[in-house]
Amino acid sequence: MAGRRFSLLRLFRRKKEEESPGAAPAQQPEEVQQVQPPQEDAGQERTEEQLRARGRFRRAAQTFMKFMGSRRRKARITPADVQAQPDTILTQLTKPDVSTASTAVPAKCDTTTSDLTTHWDTTSTDDVSHCDSVLPGLTEEADATTTEGVASTDAAPVQRLADTPSLEFLEERAVSAEVAITPDGDMQQRPPTVPKLAWVKEEEKEESPRAAPTQQPEEVQQVQPPQEDAGQERTEEQLRARGRFRRAAQLVCRFIRCIWHEEATFMATGGTANSDLFSAQTSAALLDMLVENSVYKAKQVPAIVRCIHQWLTSNVSAEHRLDKTLVLLTEEHPMDVAVTLLRSAPACDRAARTMWKTLISSRWTKEPVLQILFRVLEYWPAHRRRTSDGDERDVFALAATVALWEILQLSHSWCPGGVKDNFPRLLLTLLFQVFISTEEMSEEVETFWRRCREQRSLPPNPNRFAVQTVKALLRQLLGEDVLMAIGRKCGWDMLLKADSHHYAVGLLARELCRVSRSFCRSIAVSLLPRLSRGEPLWELPALAFLVEVLHCLNPRQCGPSVLQIISRHLRSQCPERRRLALRGLVVLSRDPAMAKSMRSLSESLLELLQDADTDAVQMTLSAFINVLHFQIVKISTPTALKLLEALRPLFDNEHSQLQQLSMLLFWELMEVTERSKSLKPHVYLSLVPFYFNWHNENQRVAEASWRALFGAARFLKWRDLEDLVTMEQPWRFPECLLEKDRSRVGQYVRQALPFLESPEKPLRKLAIKFLGIAARSMKKEQPELQLICQALQDMTDDSPAVSNLAQETLHIIRAVRRTSFFHFW
Repeated sequence: MAGRRFSLLRLFRRKKEEESPGAAPAQQPEEVQQVQPPQEDAGQERTEEQLRARGRFRRAAQTFMKFMGSRRRKARITPADVQAQPDTILTQLTKPDVSTASTAVPAKCDTTTSDLTTHWDTTSTDDVSHCDSVLPGLTEEADATTTEGVASTDAAPVQRLADTPSLEFLEERAVSAEVAITPDGDMQQRPPTVPKLAWVKEEEKEESPRAAPTQQPEEVQQVQPPQEDAGQERTEEQLRARGRFRRAAQLVCRFIRCIWHEEATFMATGGTANSDLFSAQTSAALLDMLVENSVYKAKQVPAIVRCIHQWLTSNVSAEHRLDKTLVLLTEEHPMDVAVTLLRSAPACDRAARTMWKTLISSRWTKEPVLQILFRVLEYWPAHRRRTSDGDERDVFALAATVALWEILQLSHSWCPGGVKDNFPRLLLTLLFQVFISTEEMSEEVETFWRRCREQRSLPPNPNRFAVQTVKALLRQLLGEDVLMAIGRKCGWDMLLKADSHHYAVGLLARELCRVSRSFCRSIAVSLLPRLSRGEPLWELPALAFLVEVLHCLNPRQCGPSVLQIISRHLRSQCPERRRLALRGLVVLSRDPAMAKSMRSLSESLLELLQDADTDAVQMTLSAFINVLHFQIVKISTPTALKLLEALRPLFDNEHSQLQQLSMLLFWELMEVTERSKSLKPHVYLSLVPFYFNWHNENQRVAEASWRALFGAARFLKWRDLEDLVTMEQPWRFPECLLEKDRSRVGQYVRQALPFLESPEKPLRKLAIKFLGIAARSMKKEQPELQLICQALQDMTDDSPAVSNLAQETLHIIRAVRRTSFFHFW
């Protein structure tokens, strides 16, 4: 670090391009040698005023840098460092470079510097006032030494000085980032055992080989500046030089005040009160020097960040001038830099965009800055963060959203690695912002967004801007096809409506699964902790996304946590949540590993079979079928009884899908349920519906009925009925059934009567035939016989084929009954 300081300070003296021929002064044993200025071309002569201006400027620069060096030694140099590295600042300041004018000031500079550095580390206003008080002293000193260095001009002309001396010299030579970091070559060659004054003398000998040293007394003489004539008047050039120097010194003091003491006007106006300060190149040079040499405290970092932002705002053409300074500052204080930038420029103006791009482009600052940005995004509406200067103001999540959108816009051809690695986290956070800014908008968020819109062109509503950020994120990672696919299905419009937001989230999940299953898998894993915590605000959209990507997960790893989430939502009062939970349960039930775990949900599923929601009942039947299909779980008799009671009304349901699924579930139940006498009555009552649905026009329903009828015959161990079903001879079923179980003929008749009103003509004719066969085996006193005759008699308004069949069957029944009556007598 000392090497860096030495190299930086060496830049404040001009190096000689060629040695000066002339008389060699006598050498003094312990005195700093006076080096003759280098010769220039014969045609270039320096006026007396220019020499005086140069002397004033050099002494001001030396005073300021010694001021900095003293503070830095006080704060940073340890005793071990002092022994290892000699004090190079004094050497630099005492070594003359051009003329004797530069050696006349150190005594006064040391006095002034010691006064300034005595209380440098304190933050009282006395330092500022004292710093301002230095200006008159420096100016008077410059006036008193206007004739200084004139004698040396006669011996040898000196290098021509610029007409406008200012502290821009700091930017051009003193704070070059590349030079400031490179150790000085002379410093590397310095013998470690040579004393400081001896080293100065050796260095001067090397630079002035023609000088013939002579022995002088040991003490260093102080060169008194020549006095001007009392009546000498200042020329116009001298007055201009004095004014330039005064303005430059005032600029330095004001800049230090802004950073070290945080003027109220700077905080209130955001730097507008110091616009002239930040429009100067000297300010950038001072910022470089402060950061590269670590001449600041941690609590001053937010002020430096604001100064950098204000300087970039005032200097449009030099937007990359402070890139390295910003990166160095962020490496040491990433939280202070990122949070301060979000507070100072929430709307992300041009200067802030430049700063974000610089931070994201650097591999040293990219990851910490993005993590801070993501953390702020996750806290809605604002996140309270304390910076090192004690500022605890809230940082709005929308400010981080604007910054993220700008980062994505700045990287058209590449996506930052941190954004890609945190894609699940970002996408879920942005979708939540879209939902919450659509569902409810607090007054503070509205006020914040209104202020942002006053600064730049932004959408009228925050939810629309959040959707734009989602699009930018998906475009960077997945391409334009995903955005177009969602747009064709009106997904972006549905995302902006509270009642259809979860549908749009599910649509987005399906499209993501189509493009990249790995992304969906990572998103689902990130989503599980949120759903496990039970966040009520975004629970429905989160559940919709999870259900769509469940097939991308490994059930053995995520199954238990998913099952816990689903079981909680099965008992929800919200119909939409129940439907989503059932959809997820159907997906899980397809995996054998989850079938056994779902046994605990049987009670909740039985209740849902009686739900009025057709979709919920359908998904419940599907989940039961998938679980029983693996034959891993054995159903207990009480559960089987409840299930058969719940299924029986569904056999005749008007929805064919429910009919099919209920009969398939019955067949699966017969395969895994142990035979019990308590189950047989329910199985008997299921035979007639299966028989009629076996003739259903819907082929799927007919096939499911055939399977259910076959399972019932096997469960009852009726070989005749089982063979009849296997050989597909349905016309034999009524006689076989009525002969096997005459005790339940009345119940069978009551089950067949509703089929006389079936919309399907074949089923009506089949019901007439079944009732005719049942009537012949019934006794006259049975009430069901009267019901059959009355029903057939009322079918005169049906189609001719059906009505004629009903009349013929009724005539046969009456004839049979009369014949039976005569035989009885």
